[in-house]
Amino acid sequence: MPALPKPIADYVEANAQLDVDSMLKPFAPDAVVLDNGSRHDGHAELRTLLKEAVIPAKAIFTPDTVRHENGQVVIDGLAHGDFKGSPIRFTYRFTLENDTIKALEITA
Repeated sequence: MPALPKPIADYVEANAQLDVDSMLKPFAPDAVVLDNGSRHDGHAELRTLLKEAVIPAKAIFTPDTVRHENGQVVIDGLAHGDFKGSPIRFTYRFTLENDTIKALEITA
């Protein structure tokens, strides 16, 4: 796996355990997540997204490439789990600020 900045590595590791609290920890309190077009603001909405979309599907993202682009950390990889089409290749675009994830855009 490529070397990842700490907040992203922490998120990926927590995702592998399907641990919602640990997945939230690297995100800034006012983080924005865009997941295939839907917007989630802050920890409360992000917790709901994780509990309703990630955990039931056992969706685990495994990064295989990382690059820096326009001030963002862009990571590609496969997500696998109990969902239609698994595994699906995703791109995660992270914006970091003060060692936290300030924004994340997820596209398939």
